[in-house]
Amino acid sequence: MMYGWGGNIGIGGWIAMGLMMLLLWGGIGALVIILLRGSHTGGRGFHEPPDDDSERILNERFARGEIDETEFAARRAALRRRP
Repeated sequence: MMYGWGGNIGIGGWIAMGLMMLLLWGGIGALVIILLRGSHTGGRGFHEPPDDDSERILNERFARGEIDETEFAARRAALRRRP
């Protein structure tokens, strides 16, 4: 009779151990990738709101002098009211 480590676990045990190792290392790799992608410069990360291209374009038009302050304020208010 064998007790402790060294018993016969069979082919099913070896397959289960191999799959568990793949899941472990795959999970660690996925976690590292998620953390690196969220923290690099230029990325939005986890807490920043998404970029709004329409407001950026509106700001650029105002900066170039294409629209005056009244029109800028009205258009910005309209953009912020939309759902």
